[in-house]
Amino acid sequence: MTTAVAPAAPTPPTARATGPVSVRRRPSGLVPEAVFIRRSITHSLRDAEALLMAVLLPTMLMLLFTFVFGGALDPSGGYVDYVVPGIILLCAGFGASSTATYVARDMTTGIIDRFRTMPLRASAVLTGHVIASVLRNLMATAVVIAVALLVGFRPTADPLEWVGAIGLIALYILAITALFAAIGLAAHSPEAASAYGFILLFLPYLSSAFVPVDTLPDWLRWIAEHQPITPIIEAIRSLLMGTPMGDSGWLALGWCTLIIAVAMTWGTWLYRRKAGRR
Repeated sequence: MTTAVAPAAPTPPTARATGPVSVRRRPSGLVPEAVFIRRSITHSLRDAEALLMAVLLPTMLMLLFTFVFGGALDPSGGYVDYVVPGIILLCAGFGASSTATYVARDMTTGIIDRFRTMPLRASAVLTGHVIASVLRNLMATAVVIAVALLVGFRPTADPLEWVGAIGLIALYILAITALFAAIGLAAHSPEAASAYGFILLFLPYLSSAFVPVDTLPDWLRWIAEHQPITPIIEAIRSLLMGTPMGDSGWLALGWCTLIIAVAMTWGTWLYRRKAGRR
């Protein structure tokens, strides 16, 4: 006699093996920042024309002011020593301005939508652009200083003063680059970002970069004395050429710190608002 065997009850869906569940985790440490820094540096190397112009334009301006206007401004031939600190900041501005274009391009080409699907910190994208630009601008600044030495620039700084000057230049480059990155986020297109950033490039002309502020009209002198570029230039000039520092050093550090804080806060808020990331 055969005994009927009842069929086994089906396994409830909740009891079935579902296999391992993959959970996306954010990369540890500064891995995302390193990846985006490498990405930005690669883009910079491919855009050799922008890198070349960031060096050529300030160098041409330095040669123009030194050999064309220098004789009239300082017949003794020492004008190159006066103008180089301003040219260094002008070089930093030209180099940092491309950051606004790169950031705006990322925001308008759809690549940010891809980044949103990845477990990345929102700050990593901006950090990559900013750090790569700082490295690029430091290299361009070194070239400008080398050309200045060839045309007669003779700083009197000792090694410690050189370290201080380079540190202040790097801090200014970081500040202006962070500001340009925020401008790139605020702009609606790369062309608009380039136009907005171009306005900032006029600030060195309204400072003590090319002529002493006491030679300017009264209304323009007030602007030159109270804008951030003038104390930064005077601090660099003091470190390299031994001119009186006064309160320029503290003002330069304060302005750079303020610009960095405002730019990073504004840029992070804009990125979270536009890209929808935290």
